[in-house]
Order: sequence, then C-alpha cells, then structure tokens
Amino acid sequence: MQDSTIPLGRTAAAVRELLRTLTRRIIKPADHVVHGVKTVIAALLTWAVVAPWAPGNQPYLAVATAVLMVNASTVYQSVRKSAQSVATRIASLVLALATTRLLGPTMGAVAVIAVIAVLAGPRRTTDDRLQVAATAVIALTATATDPMGHLLSPVLQTLTGAAAGIAVNALVLPPLYLNESGSAVRDLAHALGALLQDMGAGLARRQLTSDAHAWLHQARNLDKRLTQAEEQVQQADESLRWNTRCVAHTRRKDMTYTDADAFQVLRGVSIQVRGIARTLTDSAHDDHADHHLGQQFLDRYAEALQLAAAAVQGFVQARPVADTANTSPRERLRRAIDGTLTWHHAMTDMIGQGRLTKPGAWHVYGSLMTDVERLLSDLDRGDVH
Repeated sequence: MQDSTIPLGRTAAAVRELLRTLTRRIIKPADHVVHGVKTVIAALLTWAVVAPWAPGNQPYLAVATAVLMVNASTVYQSVRKSAQSVATRIASLVLALATTRLLGPTMGAVAVIAVIAVLAGPRRTTDDRLQVAATAVIALTATATDPMGHLLSPVLQTLTGAAAGIAVNALVLPPLYLNESGSAVRDLAHALGALLQDMGAGLARRQLTSDAHAWLHQARNLDKRLTQAEEQVQQADESLRWNTRCVAHTRRKDMTYTDADAFQVLRGVSIQVRGIARTLTDSAHDDHADHHLGQQFLDRYAEALQLAAAAVQGFVQARPVADTANTSPRERLRRAIDGTLTWHHAMTDMIGQGRLTKPGAWHVYGSLMTDVERLLSDLDRGDVH
C-alpha cells in the first residue's frame, strides 16, 4: 500500500477554501434578496410621501434618488452620495435659472453652461461638472416657463428621496462587511504562511536552484492579495460608520479594528517574505560560487521558515484546532516565535564564530537573518489580541 504524498497543510487549506466558497454562494443570494426588499420599501415609501404634492403626481425623481441611496454599499456612502446629489441638483438648477434669465432657452445658454461647467475649477470632479451641465441643459426649458416652481420641486424631490433612501438603508439591515474583511485577512495570512512553508520545504529537500524563481513569482503575486485585503478592511471599517447595528453589536467594531491591525502587521510580513524570496533567488543564481549559501545554513533556515509559516498562520487563527491539544492560537504563535528566536540566536553565534561554510556569503546570511528577525518582530508587536 502506498502512502499519500499530499501535504496535510495543503489539504486543510483546500478544505478551508471550499468552505469559504460554499459560504459565499449561500450568502450572496441572501444579500440580493435583502437589497431587493430594501429597494422596494424605499421606492414605495418615497412614492407615498412625494406623490401627493409632486407636479402631476409624478414623483419619479424622488423615487430614483431613493433607489440609488438605499443601494449604496454602506450607510456612510448613502449619506455622502445624498449630499453630493442634492448639491449637484441645486447647482445645476441655479445655473439653468441664471442662464435662462440672461439668454433664454437658446443655443447661447447651452454654450454658456458648457463653458461654466468646464471652468468650474479643480474642487469639483469631472463627473460632478458633467452632471451639473447635463442637468442644467435639461432644465433650461422648464425654468423658462416656471422658474421658481421648477427650481424648488426637483430640489425637494431629491431631498425627500435621499432622506428616504438613507433611512431605509440605515434602519433595515444596514450593510456590514466584517465577515468579508476577516476572510480577506485570513486568506492573506494563509497565503503568506503557505509560501514560507513551501520555501522551507524546498530548502529542506535541497531544491533551492530549481524552485527559487517560482518562490519569487509567488511572492510578487502577493501584491494582489494585499490590495484585495486592504479594500475589504477599508470597506468594513467604513460600514461601521453611522451603522445602527453597531449599537447592538459593539463587539463587531472591535473585531474590525482587529482586522485592520492584523492587516497592517501582515503588510509588513509580506515585505519580509518577498525579501527572503528575492535573496534566495539571487543567491541561487549568483555566478560567484563563494557567494552561495552553505547547506548547513540552508537546513537550519528551512526549519526557521517552517516555524515562521506556523507563526504567520497562527496569527489570525480564530480558535484552537483539534490536533493541538486545545492550545490557544496565541500560545502556538508564542511557541513558534520563541523557537525561531532561539534558532536565530544560535545561527548568529555560528556566523560570528566563523563556524559556517561559505564565508564569502556572509552578506547573504545577514540579509536572510534580518528578514526573519523583522518578520518575527512584526508578529510579536502585533500579538495583542
């Protein structure tokens, strides 16, 4: 009978990824249903409030505004977008009214609006300026026939729709992104740990020359995961602003702050991991034979990378696992850090005493040792939860 050669760590990672995929597939339809229900509530509420006093009983502008605001990604975004929408509406209608008074609904008025929109200055974005210009052009004829009526009604409709959209978004299951944030941070930690584990296993199997370029490629690809994790953490942090669910679940806010802190630590760790991969690649393909790393050092460094991999992955571990005798994640992290620090001191002494082979590679030894030391230092300082 032949034993399986699939590493247990990779099997566990595959199982975790499968569970996360299944969870996302279950949660996404539920999110769509919630958005649909909130949209219907906001639209009907706005129609009921605005229709009695809207010109011709047509509150379409108010309903459209409410639908946009209730579907904002966060409560904070709905408030910000509402303020921008109201300000843009007022600016465009005032511009239309002014040009109509001076030139009437003519081609000259359109040209003046376009010039003013272009020269509005850098304080407004291009999209805002174009929206102001487009709305002002559409409102030209209306403001010519009934200036004040067509100035006040759209503004009031926009205000009412924005208020309804914000209220529904804030009171009916306001969006939170804490699970997505935590998952992104854990995925980043597992990716960093997996690369450290692969480098350690490769060095132990003496495959530095054949695998070094692959490690460097993986390290560079970590930038994508960093960007994704940062976006998720920022969105989760923003979703807590003015969110009524946080009143009843204050602990979730603390969890998000923990995600943000963990991400900052992992960002520093990723820099060290990339440095290790780059140094190993340069050393493996250095034309100077006396600059190559000695096997004695590589064997011990392989152990250090595997300990560091356990430390990185344990840094974001939520709860003890069955095969660690219920040891807490913080205790496992502390053990990994202490074990690697002990190795670090021993290797430093060996380098200082000249007991390592390949003395011409002392600068490479120093770079690799420094990267591991900084990696562990980042984890140690971040171990506060």
